[in-house]
Amino acid sequence: MKRRIQSVSIILAMAALALAGCKKNVAANTPTSTPVAAAQPAPTPAITLRATPGTLDRGQNATLQWDAKNATSVQITPALGTVSVNGTRTVNPTSSVTYTATATGVDGKTASDSARITVRVPAAVAPATPTNSRPAPNVSLTDLFKQNIQTIQFDYDKADIRPDQVSRLQSDAAWLKEHPGVKFTVEGHCDDRGSEEYNLGLGDRRANAVKEYLVKQGVPQSEITTISYGEERPLCRDENESCFQRNRRAAFTPGS
Repeated sequence: MKRRIQSVSIILAMAALALAGCKKNVAANTPTSTPVAAAQPAPTPAITLRATPGTLDRGQNATLQWDAKNATSVQITPALGTVSVNGTRTVNPTSSVTYTATATGVDGKTASDSARITVRVPAAVAPATPTNSRPAPNVSLTDLFKQNIQTIQFDYDKADIRPDQVSRLQSDAAWLKEHPGVKFTVEGHCDDRGSEEYNLGLGDRRANAVKEYLVKQGVPQSEITTISYGEERPLCRDENESCFQRNRRAAFTPGS
């Protein structure tokens, strides 16, 4: 009987061990990690470039204006190089040119914009008559002077040489240098707006502005005399801009 009881006990113990082995393993709790936010890409740079005016005469100025966003640096070519991110610059191109502005962002990305300026160049001055050539028969040097020397026009209340009058003065200077010894007078004239005293002073400034330009071009100063007539010798007396423009002038007369 004891043996039977012992056998049963052994069987029960083995069954308990088997059940323990079949018990499912419980996975250990894995700590939850916080997701890392993806890095945001740097904003793309942008830039605009404008030129005002887009067309001009040689000798006139233009203004470049640019506005960049999301940029750390800006370069403008040709000639200007590195500039501020936003700004303006005055330029004086001697021939037609396209300016290009390039903006660079923090990550090296770039953006660009262009603006073209068209420069009008005066027509080439015809070669002056060589000094060793002789005037045609019955044509005096005084007549040649009157045929070749051109009157210079001025803006209202101004004594500055206008860009559209530069080619005329250059032609005048070329002829005078080809005919050394010709003495002449530059007359300053005005329209009838303003007082007589003021216009005499304005006419004097206009005559001397022309004289200074010719001297810089190589015309001997000793050959030039200036005088102001103010509003005393108008070419016309109509009260309109067309007539006013004709009277605002520097005229030339041969002889001192």
